[in-house]
Amino acid sequence: MEVIRSIPVFILAGLCEIGGGYLIWLWLREDKPWWFGLLGGLALAFYGVVATWQTSNFARVYATYGGIFIVMSILWSMKFDNYTPDKYDIVGALIALLGVCIIYYAPRN
Repeated sequence: MEVIRSIPVFILAGLCEIGGGYLIWLWLREDKPWWFGLLGGLALAFYGVVATWQTSNFARVYATYGGIFIVMSILWSMKFDNYTPDKYDIVGALIALLGVCIIYYAPRN
């Protein structure tokens, strides 16, 4: 049940963090309107709130976000920047994802 509950929260947080950062990137690096930056800042602030919805401790939650964000960043870049990951990107992302799943979901006494 923990996995089923936590994964959508991780994905929502990833969308807020990556989407917010991307909007700020567009505003500052690609001369988009100021409101891109404002929306990006709001999304990043909401990411901070979403992270508190996880049931584990801070260390495990944020370590796991790191690995999930690696995968989501590659997927985001494929969709919005026409990025094509190479085999090292894919292998590295899978290793990171496996590692954080062990950190977060391993049974503990």
